Amino acid sequence: MPAKRTKQSLNPKTRNERVSQSPNGEVFPLPKPEDYVKEFRRLKRLVARHRRAGREIVVVMGVGFVGAVMAGIVADAVRKPVVQHADPKAPRRGTASGGRRPPKTTQKIDPALTRPGQSAHAPVPGEPAKFVIGMQRPSPRSYWKIPYLNRGIAPVEAEDPEVAPLIARCVLEKKTLTATYTYDALSLADCVVVDVQCDYFKETLGNCRQGRAEIAALEESLRVIGERISPDCLVLIETTVPPGTTEYVAYPILKKAFERRGLAAEPLLAHSYERVMPGREYVASIRDFWRVCSGVNAASRTRVATFLSEVLNVETFPLTVLDRPIESETCKIVENSYRATILAFLDEWSLFAERNGVDLMKVIQAIKVRPTHSNMIFPGPGIGGYCLPKDGGLGVWSYRHLMGFEDDIFKITPMAIDINDTRALHAAELVRDALRNMGKIVAAAKVVILGASYREDVGDTRYSGSEALVRKLAEMGAEIGVHDPYVKHWWELEKQDTYPAPGHSWARFFRNQESLTDLRIEPDLSAALKGADAVVLAVRHAAYRTLDPAKIVEMAGRPVAVIDCFGLLDDAAIRRYFELGCEVKGLGRGHVKRIKDQTSSGRAD
Repeated sequence: MPAKRTKQSLNPKTRNERVSQSPNGEVFPLPKPEDYVKEFRRLKRLVARHRRAGREIVVVMGVGFVGAVMAGIVADAVRKPVVQHADPKAPRRGTASGGRRPPKTTQKIDPALTRPGQSAHAPVPGEPAKFVIGMQRPSPRSYWKIPYLNRGIAPVEAEDPEVAPLIARCVLEKKTLTATYTYDALSLADCVVVDVQCDYFKETLGNCRQGRAEIAALEESLRVIGERISPDCLVLIETTVPPGTTEYVAYPILKKAFERRGLAAEPLLAHSYERVMPGREYVASIRDFWRVCSGVNAASRTRVATFLSEVLNVETFPLTVLDRPIESETCKIVENSYRATILAFLDEWSLFAERNGVDLMKVIQAIKVRPTHSNMIFPGPGIGGYCLPKDGGLGVWSYRHLMGFEDDIFKITPMAIDINDTRALHAAELVRDALRNMGKIVAAAKVVILGASYREDVGDTRYSGSEALVRKLAEMGAEIGVHDPYVKHWWELEKQDTYPAPGHSWARFFRNQESLTDLRIEPDLSAALKGADAVVLAVRHAAYRTLDPAKIVEMAGRPVAVIDCFGLLDDAAIRRYFELGCEVKGLGRGHVKRIKDQTSSGRAD
């Protein structure tokens, strides 16, 4: 594994902390102290109107990658004729707002903020069921999402054609969705959905154990929630969290906050993780997909099962209700760790294949004929996305720091993360070796990366294998070019001083990273390839699956070194590249040398 790197000294750019700039460059002043009073009045007027219509008030904390779309799905939900109840022993809800009686308290509750006992008219199936307030902290980095949402503009880019209309419809037509920056909105909520990001910070690339879960933002959000919510408000943690977080961290925070307020009630606290997938089925992966949920007690289980049944397609994709939140939390961690482990497993066989003349892509295709192995996936230059690179680490951290165990039971899970994190470094070695075979060195070469996202046909660049590849090549001195039909801005590079947070950029693991802030995605493939010495097929985008070797050479203006990270090239394409004077290498493509030898000798076996 790579040695620990000295933290990169990057000079932060001067920025105005009183404004927030959107990805499109629009600037929004941050709210002033006097704005908060006006904003809360606006929210109370809206809430009063929707309560009269018998709608439940839902606050979604965090309108980022998951929260924004979840807010839209909840706001788009309509009343169903029948509500399924997961816990038959728990009391059934009798009204649109749940029919809940507030527990006895020693604190006076503002009557204007209490849940209604009855709606102004009988609930009618097909009418909007919820009013949603999306809430985002008013920071320079993310405040812009609030005015965007209030204009009916989705604050996340998505390939799914359903996302933008969903947000626009709920904001502008149904008027069941708004956004705010004030925590006072929590006092109006019947349900709070928590989508506050929990990350896993790695001290060393390739050593998962030298890392830590970062749950401070979640803890602070829970403290604020506990200070403001009504005692009969359901708190649903949707964030992927270390197992045990709901019971060992969230519950004590809420319980102590209630006690300080003089509330005798037990918090209604639940966990249900999302299985969101970016791409063209972004919305469906939340709304039309199986959900697992749990609660800290019977009342919480019933409430969360009812809520999810009202907003998701549980008729086709039934809920799985578990007894304890730690079971639900463990589900998400094991689910993603399993996938990460299988991909890491294929990494070592990829190396075997390269060194022994085996085409692993053909091996995988032969195995996938067997139904039990039909979902086998080649890992490419590492795995990315927000979940798989970190979730196993959350479990390892939780075992020691939340559960209090000192023994080391985890072997495979952290090893899989380490292998996946460093796989792209081998892809950089293949670039080096291919250029050497052409008499060139990386430091004097232009290397063009085709694909910046973490998976095919999406624009999500979070922890993509391509990022580690680019950073390693930059460390080796290469001039980098990038093309991706789905990505406009590669924020991990452009804003590496502050993104995803100050000190969190993977620039800290490599030298010679300063110039990457000036790297931009070239939208035109011909322009990107002009003058290239090496071309890396880094992502299985549809646009790259049928590229003509002769056209690539023509656009580059010279023979190039081609590195196939995903098995995009069939044998005929590989042979054609060699005929054109190019060099070819590939992850798991050990048979390439055999094709080269055949081409040189003028024979075809």
